[in-house]
Amino acid sequence: MSLARRSEHVGQQISIAAKVFSDGTLLPRIDVLALQEADKCTARSGGHHVAKELAEQMNVNWTHEPAGIPNVPPAKRQWWLDFEEPIDMRDSGDTGVALLSRLPLADVTRIDLPWHECPWRPRLAMAATISVGPQQLRLFNAHIDPHAAINGQLEQLEVVAAQAEATTMPAIILGDFNTLSRQKCIDTRKFLESQGYTTPYPTGTATWRGGGLRMHADWIFVRGVKIERWGVARPLNVSDHWPIWAEIVF
Repeated sequence: MSLARRSEHVGQQISIAAKVFSDGTLLPRIDVLALQEADKCTARSGGHHVAKELAEQMNVNWTHEPAGIPNVPPAKRQWWLDFEEPIDMRDSGDTGVALLSRLPLADVTRIDLPWHECPWRPRLAMAATISVGPQQLRLFNAHIDPHAAINGQLEQLEVVAAQAEATTMPAIILGDFNTLSRQKCIDTRKFLESQGYTTPYPTGTATWRGGGLRMHADWIFVRGVKIERWGVARPLNVSDHWPIWAEIVF
């Protein structure tokens, strides 16, 4: 799509997403929404601050952690990693991770992840404490590097898991883990289950599509709470990822 029409198109997609996340038809009405690759006023987002505008249309609280794009030119990689439109290093915008919530958010923490294979794109996660009446839980929203081999991906998840281990609250680790092979799915699941987490998603559940492929990139893992219902919000096509959702009970 030409940049001339980008702003209008992205604005329409934000409005569609806000309606679907709020009206409870395609998936339950969202209380907490975790975004990855949440662009802030980049050329590729048509100048939109995605998290802010989505939160305003949903009438919810929001917080955004910018990645901080370094002065390093993007490099060509394997074809399946080049679907993402790169952010030019001269672009004044940024990307990052974000949390939108109808519930109170506290103790929002940025978590910088070790990244080696993709120097033009820092990898990060964020954490926040969410209050549900008298109950609290700690939520971790991560965007794992698709360029890394499984050892590099697990190195990033180990940082997130260590942060979660430091809390006595129930914990949720979720996000785009970029497990773009069955073996990465298996190894990622095995690691988080070894840390005491569970997920209802069968290994191989399609959450991302591109170039005719469907892969299991996105996950929700929980510890200390129970998932009663879960799903993938197909056919919501505002992203190359389909949103995944879960209903949590203490």
